[in-house]
Amino acid sequence: MRLVIVAFALALAPAAFASGGSYVFAGGTAGEQLQVKQALKASSFDWNLVPVQVTIHIVRDIPVSYSTRGQIWLDADLLDSGSFSWGVVQMEYSQQVQYTMLSADAQSRLTDMLGAQQWCYDNPSLPRSANACERFAAMLAWSYWPSAGNSMRPTSLSDWSSSMSPKAFRITLSALIGAPDRLDGLSSQAAALRDTAASYVR
Repeated sequence: MRLVIVAFALALAPAAFASGGSYVFAGGTAGEQLQVKQALKASSFDWNLVPVQVTIHIVRDIPVSYSTRGQIWLDADLLDSGSFSWGVVQMEYSQQVQYTMLSADAQSRLTDMLGAQQWCYDNPSLPRSANACERFAAMLAWSYWPSAGNSMRPTSLSDWSSSMSPKAFRITLSALIGAPDRLDGLSSQAAALRDTAASYVR
């Protein structure tokens, strides 16, 4: 019965996750793929704004999840932890926003606003915290899903996701890329889907 429910949920994915972005999976179990879908659904950001189809690779034994333009690599072990992984999924998909939607002028403005020293690893000798692209992705993940369960929730002023206020960040993105400044949070529907997804964690 459980497999039937999972198959049914995955079959409905294109309709049920209409604002969840355009992506295809490379690898991963049905349960791990479901965690990715629920992670994107929990956010009030419209991932459909990303103008490219993204390939999401789910693999084991990688030191950290990461992204390149049009490609995301997610740690399968992390996805197996359930909704704890959702903040990371959102952060990596947020990298696709910065790869594909921000002009050089927008990057320069955001570098200043986020208190960074460079946009994205121009000088590799600087620490990761100096890169606005990392701060941007963490801010997007937190600003559009400000849930206590979000692993991107800032716990100190030095955290990337505390680089500016979530409201100011959403207003800025609305001006830069037309992202609606809406904040639905974790809706009751998303919460129910989270609980369903959690039941399929390996």
